[in-house]
Amino acid sequence: MILERPLPSHLNARSVSFAALMEMYESNYLRLRRLCPDLDAFADAQVSRVPGASDLHLTVLERTPYTTTVRLTYEFASGDQTRRQPDLTIRMFHDARQAEVVGRYCRRSGQDLSLDARIGVPGLACRWRHNRFLFKWLGFCLTQGHRFQVSTSPSSRRLVDPLI
Repeated sequence: MILERPLPSHLNARSVSFAALMEMYESNYLRLRRLCPDLDAFADAQVSRVPGASDLHLTVLERTPYTTTVRLTYEFASGDQTRRQPDLTIRMFHDARQAEVVGRYCRRSGQDLSLDARIGVPGLACRWRHNRFLFKWLGFCLTQGHRFQVSTSPSSRRLVDPLI
């Protein structure tokens, strides 16, 4: 069983630091593992359904020996189209027990630049915002009772050869 350390309440936007971001990555990993306890046995696509809540969709995009990249989203149907929101790609680093939002871009605002300059790490404020959102969203999903169950179909699982 993976025990989660809650993110300390003092970690807010004013206390952004590289160390705090790494701590958030660890907390996000633990929350994802609570949501997906047996990730290695999962099919490539899973849906968690909870009465009174939106269906939560998890898609495994890539599996390697040390990482798993997943897409986590809600899907809303509107006529012929499906809207995904939020729609996050998350890379889980199993050896480091960390998870981070990847593939998201931030507009460069004066606030970001001044915060990055104060901290000395370019892009830190942007990564902080995306991963703080993931932290809160995962907490919300877990509180609603979302969990992804293991599929019993072995043919639905895709393995990725890291040498290809």
